[in-house]
Amino acid sequence: MKANVIRNTVVGFALMTLAGCGTVKEFFAADSYEAPPAELTEFQVEFEPKTLWSSGTGDGAATAYSNLAPWIQGDSIVTVDQEGDVRSHNIENGRREWRNKLDMPVAAGVGGVEGLIVVGSQSGEVVALDDSNGDELWRQRLSSEVLAPAKVSGDSVVVRTADGRLTAISASSGNILWNYQRAVPLLSLRGVSAPVIDGQTVFSGYDNGKLVALSLNDGKVIWEKSVAVPSGRTELERLVDIDADPVIQNGMIYVVAFQGNLAVMDTDTGQTLWDREMSSATGIAVASTDAVYVSDDQSYLWSIADGSGDSLWRQTLLLRRNITAPVIAGEYVVVGDFEGYLHWVARSDGRFVARQRLDKEPIRSQPIVRDGVLYVMTTGGKLSAIRIP
Repeated sequence: MKANVIRNTVVGFALMTLAGCGTVKEFFAADSYEAPPAELTEFQVEFEPKTLWSSGTGDGAATAYSNLAPWIQGDSIVTVDQEGDVRSHNIENGRREWRNKLDMPVAAGVGGVEGLIVVGSQSGEVVALDDSNGDELWRQRLSSEVLAPAKVSGDSVVVRTADGRLTAISASSGNILWNYQRAVPLLSLRGVSAPVIDGQTVFSGYDNGKLVALSLNDGKVIWEKSVAVPSGRTELERLVDIDADPVIQNGMIYVVAFQGNLAVMDTDTGQTLWDREMSSATGIAVASTDAVYVSDDQSYLWSIADGSGDSLWRQTLLLRRNITAPVIAGEYVVVGDFEGYLHWVARSDGRFVARQRLDKEPIRSQPIVRDGVLYVMTTGGKLSAIRIP
């Protein structure tokens, strides 16, 4: 119980709500000083982003660690708010198509597959909805709260819960297919990374710095590798959580750990192809042109050469602004921040090219790109569609 209380309150609040706190260790140090976020600086504006539409999605996010990312499915974009108010919007104009008030506390976004939308709650319930009208299809109770979106492939809905358990549920019946669990360290960051499915393999990052590959059919371990190894004298120094979602591209999986490394591994064997020191609990984006973009724990935005791990550029002027995971939008990399600003950065050299404020509430979830449009959700529940130049 003591460890759970620490996990649920102190660590998450310290790390996720204090923009000036690079690590939990710094927050708890007796002589620590929380420096303020960087002030926004002037730059040569190269274009004005065009907002196509904006729509309200409910009450937004309740807590500092909630990440209520929207989900695009077919011609719809589906959202959920802190009370479990699920809404489907037309992707072209933002108009609401259907709504289902589940009346349950939610801290993670939705997932889905054709015909099915899946929502997980802080009380450990997983609910499946018909994606055409929002009607409830089934409901399953799991062992702990759901802090990351479910992932669906075939008849398997894979859900990661806060107690270190990975559970596969039948998409058609709602019955549990298999469970896999790793012990949760005494102290860890508030949040978990979402599982990633590639073919018949499920990949999941854990709070001990390990990446595990499991069979989608039965949950058996195929391989596991360390992305970061705990070091230091205190539990705070030994935090190496993998909370950023891994990314799979061209047979490789890209993953980053807090106080650890950015690593690239072969999806079949787990062999590390390259790695470099990096600390992030937020996320990465991978380009097809041999670059990896990372938002680190200080809110520096990096461009890293894929294949060598060398730094191409680093944008430092968003220091402590609690930026989101980056997304690649044409010739730009885009991140949101704690004041509701969206920052457009040139992929070529890291310079700012545009900035827009979407809301006075923070942007916490990674923006989504589809067909030349950027979709962004704020914690206040405002969903915006923006044309990519």
